[in-house]
Amino acid sequence: MEEGKRQKQVGAVIKEEMNHIFRHLGLNMISGGMVSISDVKITPDLLEARIYLSFFQVQDNVAALKLIEQKAWEIKKELSQKVKTQLRRIPVIHYYADDTLEHVFHMEELFKKLNENSDKD
Repeated sequence: MEEGKRQKQVGAVIKEEMNHIFRHLGLNMISGGMVSISDVKITPDLLEARIYLSFFQVQDNVAALKLIEQKAWEIKKELSQKVKTQLRRIPVIHYYADDTLEHVFHMEELFKKLNENSDKD
């Protein structure tokens, strides 16, 4: 099902504010790697937000995600301060690792191998 206009608007607001919050709390750089918010999906009732995090050169993605979840209360508190005039209720936030970047690197490696094999023939 396609997202509605309001879902997209709320998602964009949350994504922008979450990027500021992550920089402010130092969560955009974890263990020598970068963490960025790749996407925010909002349920149709606007009560739940799924935040997809992209990890670049982070040694342990699971530990980084755990650290972010440990700071979830602090993140939500700051988010509520920033969007309290725009939203009636702050959605329940769930964090997910976005492995799209890993798939892209994996596909590039496969294409390189295919090109190398075709050059040999």
